[in-house]
Amino acid sequence: MPQSTRPASAHIMTLAQSFRGGGVERAMLRMAGGWAAAGRRVTLVLGSSEGPLAQELPGGVDVIELGSADYRALLDMPALARKYRPDLIFIPGNHYTGVGGWTRLRLGKACPPIVAKVSNSLVRPDMRGIGAWGYRRWLRMHPRFCDRIVTMTQATAEEAVREMRIPRERVAVIPNPPAIALADAAPVPLPKGRYILGVGRLEPQKRWERLIDAFARLDAPDLQLLLLGEGSARATLEAQVARFALGARVHMPGYAADPIPAMRGAALVALTSDFEGVPGAVNEALALGTPVVATESSVSIRELIAPGSGSIVPPGDEAALIAALDRWLAPGAARPAPRAADGIDSIAAYLALFDDVVTQRGA
Repeated sequence: MPQSTRPASAHIMTLAQSFRGGGVERAMLRMAGGWAAAGRRVTLVLGSSEGPLAQELPGGVDVIELGSADYRALLDMPALARKYRPDLIFIPGNHYTGVGGWTRLRLGKACPPIVAKVSNSLVRPDMRGIGAWGYRRWLRMHPRFCDRIVTMTQATAEEAVREMRIPRERVAVIPNPPAIALADAAPVPLPKGRYILGVGRLEPQKRWERLIDAFARLDAPDLQLLLLGEGSARATLEAQVARFALGARVHMPGYAADPIPAMRGAALVALTSDFEGVPGAVNEALALGTPVVATESSVSIRELIAPGSGSIVPPGDEAALIAALDRWLAPGAARPAPRAADGIDSIAAYLALFDDVVTQRGA
């Protein structure tokens, strides 16, 4: 009899709270579209379809909308996995691993294999005391319900092995697929003249107030600052801009579906977070030849920013941040050459991993 050509992971199920924006969800949509284009059935369990990322939903992806962006709505995943019987569940980031743990707990041996991606730092300087202890304990439970962990860099893989206490052979390194320009995206209103660009959610983790403070202290009255993103810290940041009387020079137009044109035109891209996973904005800027000034907010940051392509400063060191900005804003400062693509087919690498995981489970 002829052998079946059905791949082991023919049906992949993944999840998201909403389309309100975020690097985790955006990368997941790019990957889901690639998997669907490769002939896999992809089912997205979605809390709510509200949000600007809705326009980036690729064709060929089946959506099960739960009607609520509340995280608890995703706890229906065990019932949905039982009903739709995916070959594998893909958890797109740290924020969602609780759903993976709950699904494995509820379904037991009937649970499909689970592959989870590390999207953020596993070392959280914002946590203290019992919260930090509980978080470390939670990370060490991941090997019990995750068949494989995916990280985007070697440094993050080493962090996962250390913090999760998972065998190295169960950790794969696969970068996100590169961002692509979106032809139908609304254009970002760009400032006139030179500008510093920040791309990311307006959330406390990102510490955009550090960048605004440093910007206010630069001796560059014609320089502008553009922050692309949306989030809960908007009002606080707007009040800070008002205190510095920078309303005419600091621009926060909201979420941008395609920040690539803004990155290409920026004098530099800045990242001032306390902690990060593998920040996509850094990779995207360097691919365009735009220098980056970033805090040492990730174990991967030195893998990303090579000498001559940007500067890395300690989080919270305002003097170092200002000096780094000045260095790249100086007249005649050479822009780095665009960084060549790594040549890795992320879509194919994920599918090969998925097929291997499903095959091993069935062996």
